[in-house]
Amino acid sequence: MYKVDLPVDESALQAVERRRAAEAERKSRIFNPRARLIGVDLRVLQKQQEEKRERLDMDQQRDMARDLLRLSLDEMAMQQKKEEEELRRELAQDLVQYRAIHQRAEDGRDADINYCRQGASNVSVSDSDSALGPASMQVFLGEGINENEKKRAQMEMNERNLRAQREERKKQEREQKNRELLTGRELVEKDLRAVQLNALEEECKRAAHIALSHYNQAQAEERMEREQQERLRREGEELAEVRYMVTSDLLTERTEAAKRKTESSAEGPQVLTDRWKGMTPQQISDIHRKIKEQCLEKERLQEMERQRDVAWDYHLTEQARQQEREENRDKELQRERRIQLDKHNQQLAQEQQTHQHYLDKQLYTNRPTVQYFTQFGTSSR
Repeated sequence: MYKVDLPVDESALQAVERRRAAEAERKSRIFNPRARLIGVDLRVLQKQQEEKRERLDMDQQRDMARDLLRLSLDEMAMQQKKEEEELRRELAQDLVQYRAIHQRAEDGRDADINYCRQGASNVSVSDSDSALGPASMQVFLGEGINENEKKRAQMEMNERNLRAQREERKKQEREQKNRELLTGRELVEKDLRAVQLNALEEECKRAAHIALSHYNQAQAEERMEREQQERLRREGEELAEVRYMVTSDLLTERTEAAKRKTESSAEGPQVLTDRWKGMTPQQISDIHRKIKEQCLEKERLQEMERQRDVAWDYHLTEQARQQEREENRDKELQRERRIQLDKHNQQLAQEQQTHQHYLDKQLYTNRPTVQYFTQFGTSSR
């Protein structure tokens, strides 16, 4: 038999490649924790793309605007430069024209020397003068034609100036006199006003002095009256004190004077130490009786306190014994409970050992190898 080369089915190969690409894309999507857990926000991405495009458009427009501005500035600079050159050229032409018209060489002072002239232009000083040369020196500074008329006009002007100055000086003198008169009048008025004010001040002082004298006299009379009343009052008080001392309990030595009754009847009479003459026998016997009663009451209270202490000690002793019995009972119960707990723990430990032996020897006999753990995560299926 002959070997025939059959054509390869391209559709099958394309299908295989397509499945492989889909599997690779699926693996990349599944094994990417960020895309799998968080995901991709398409709206945010689209918004970012739009913002980026807008930013690029704005940058492009800004660059275009800057280019246009640069071109316009260049054109303006070139136009200004052209205008400056035109103005400079016009100024140069005007300067050349001015020099050609007003600064000719033949019009200079040394024109006759430069152009080898023998004579100079005629200078007419007056109608009767003859032609004078350049070195004649006939006319000086300050001299000229119509010198007398000029001097006469100058003198008239000086007279007018002097007359005006004299009038101005007289006017100033009149104004100065008027000011002096006004100043003198003001001084006189001020002096008169000062005299009047002094007279008024003296009158006021005189009236104030009279009023002060009357006031002082009234004050003196009032003080004398007050002193007389004070003297009479003091004399009356002294007489009353003498009368009280003569009729007082201190001098009469009354026994009732040592007792003073208060407003409250419960307190009883109080003794005045400055008038007390001593205790009576009745008072002394009352004091001794009170002392005996207080001693008996104190002994009774001490006996009651002793009996109460004995009863309290007995109560404390009984309470301590009862507490000791309860503590012994609690210790015995704890010991029994501990014994039972130890037995229970031993039983649990034995059961745990038996269960662990069962797990290790009978249940978990097949240990996993490395190949068992590496088989996970290799495919998307």
